[in-house]
Amino acid sequence: MPKTIWIDADALPTKNREILLKAILKHNIPTYFVANRWLELPRRKCLKMKVVSQGFDKADEWIVEQCGEGDLIITSDIPLADDAIAKGGSVLTPRGRELNTNNIKPAVEARNRREDARNAGLLENMGGGPAPIGQRDIQQFANALDRWIRRY
Repeated sequence: MPKTIWIDADALPTKNREILLKAILKHNIPTYFVANRWLELPRRKCLKMKVVSQGFDKADEWIVEQCGEGDLIITSDIPLADDAIAKGGSVLTPRGRELNTNNIKPAVEARNRREDARNAGLLENMGGGPAPIGQRDIQQFANALDRWIRRY
């Protein structure tokens, strides 16, 4: 059975989308873009757009229900990555970080610490979130995507 790419598309940067579409169309990889709003995609049999209902984590829940062993999940959401890895999926963040059974638990712990600090009001004066995605991140993403495609 062909492997599938599942994309948490609500916050996917434009550059990543361009790289993904080029690779998906070149290799005809079954792919789902999952979001709570419609995204315009090229009309190809391998591309599907799944619009989920509005609500917290609805796209994440749908992706976890659908993905399987060997599939690639593209997300920056750590809880989604953790669930997908538990199902045997591979995870790639938009910054090109590959998450797997060896590194997901520390990532979950770090995310939970940040969430606890934010909820306690400790991060209010620490500035805005992560730095913008740079060219190095985009290159790492493209390289990691290429490695996954070559494996399958």
